[in-house]
Amino acid sequence: MNSVNRWLFATLVLITTSLMGSAFAIGKVGLQYISPLLLVGIRFTLAGILMAAFVIKRRHPRNVAAWFQIALIGLFQTAGVMGCIFMSLRTIPASESSILTFMNPLLVIILGTVFMGARYRLLQWSGVILGFFGVFITLGFHLHLRLGTWLAFLSAVSWAIATLFIKRWGTQIDTWVLTAYQMLIGGLLLLALGVTMEHPVFVVNGMSITIELWLAIMASVVQFAVWFYLLQQGDAGKTSAFLFLAPFFGVISGWLLLGEAITWEVFIGGMLIFLGIFLVNWPEPKLVSDAGEASLD
Repeated sequence: MNSVNRWLFATLVLITTSLMGSAFAIGKVGLQYISPLLLVGIRFTLAGILMAAFVIKRRHPRNVAAWFQIALIGLFQTAGVMGCIFMSLRTIPASESSILTFMNPLLVIILGTVFMGARYRLLQWSGVILGFFGVFITLGFHLHLRLGTWLAFLSAVSWAIATLFIKRWGTQIDTWVLTAYQMLIGGLLLLALGVTMEHPVFVVNGMSITIELWLAIMASVVQFAVWFYLLQQGDAGKTSAFLFLAPFFGVISGWLLLGEAITWEVFIGGMLIFLGIFLVNWPEPKLVSDAGEASLD
């Protein structure tokens, strides 16, 4: 990867992780006007429709198996992840939900090793574990095991599964087409749950509409397209390690928008998170043969 590509990659990482992280605080503001599943259902149904219109002339899958793969990704990446996140925001702070959700890089490596035969170096494992410890410190050395805590953790599990699916199948499907239809399928499922499994509430005003549009366009269409592109450019475990940046943006946005306190644990945990990212992405030694490199292909 040349210097220009490295700068582009870094820029895209900052864009997508800042959008991911800030969506928690913005979403929590939205919960003052819209019920959780309805909010996220409208968000992704709208985003999916916009993206589907945008990609209408691009190459679509021609076999049922590919559409099943897209639907499965939508089930885990959109319905599973986002449904659990927005339900968790009812009982825990936006910063805590974001930190727990972005534990998924550790889960990606664990699940990739167990179920897909991926191999990672000790340095990579050390980096992910260090990042995970940074998350633990950021949470203040403890977890309040409320329902929201478990939901946020389940969102991390769902995201890890979706990440491996995307890495395995994503290269066979146009990135924009995959982004559009996985969001639409997941959004429709969430929308159906929002009107059947909870008491739907939508206070229509300028703030609620602005939040829905921001979440649908910037925090969904733009963010997912960039993230899927990054996943296809490199190893799923390495790329997913950058998700440790998102809790940082989640904490900062929670402080700016919701007045959530930033403690010394956040600063120390954040330093460990950045160090973990550095270790996970440490270049492979040139003397190591290709046979020893981690691969999900």
